[in-house]
Amino acid sequence: MRLDAVTIFPEYLDPLNVSLVGKARHRGVLDVRVHDLRDWTYDRHNTVDDTPYGGGPGMVMKTEPWGEALDQVLADGYEAGAHSPALVVPTPSGRPFTQELAVELSASPWLIFTPARYEGIDRRVMDEYASRIPVHEVSIGDYVLAGGEAAVLVITEAVARLLPGVLGNAESHRDDSFAPGAMADLLEGPVYTKPPSWRGRDIPEVLLSGHHGKIARWRRDEAFRRTARNRPDLIERCDLATLDKKDRSLLASLGWQQGPDGRFGRGPEAVEE
Repeated sequence: MRLDAVTIFPEYLDPLNVSLVGKARHRGVLDVRVHDLRDWTYDRHNTVDDTPYGGGPGMVMKTEPWGEALDQVLADGYEAGAHSPALVVPTPSGRPFTQELAVELSASPWLIFTPARYEGIDRRVMDEYASRIPVHEVSIGDYVLAGGEAAVLVITEAVARLLPGVLGNAESHRDDSFAPGAMADLLEGPVYTKPPSWRGRDIPEVLLSGHHGKIARWRRDEAFRRTARNRPDLIERCDLATLDKKDRSLLASLGWQQGPDGRFGRGPEAVEE
């Protein structure tokens, strides 16, 4: 996979050289290229922003530097043999970034990130490139950052770990929170390692039983308990097709009731753990 990022703070993306992403770059699984937007400015102040039409506070990033930068990145990529580019625009007004979207983006051979600053990029830039290539406007949460570079790091790490050859164990992400399938609407439960007893706290005995079926059931129950406690909204929208009889029984014991439409809602006896 090829990843390009255009930013006015290239140094902000230095963490792409470390940990799993850095190792993937070293092995050639990821081809990451960071570009300084100011390389496409021509005045002595390297201006990338201007006042907004219609008035109001803040500044807006200009069309010209972004247009020239993206044209050059696309041209260079095509010349190097890259294909099927998609633009990823970090913005609080975008589509929520989820594990499902991470999986979708991991299937793309080439992602180009446009982390903005100030009040964002002139809308015409997104409209222009949406007429040529897929454009994903993505939000990593319901809050506003000073710029989109942190979002680039978040999205890149979430996407990169799904690529073959990045994780040491290819099955590591199968039981992640939000993983497609049975975990799509669940948070992963607690995990433990050696020693079996620490400061008077013992790990659950079932994990020492060697009984894979019981361990799997315990892990799923704990996932439901954590999700019901921390993210009840996920229980309310869970895919009923993924629930078995024991799942439904556990939810009932936690105070969740199944309504006439089949969906689960919190009853008056809901348990707060």
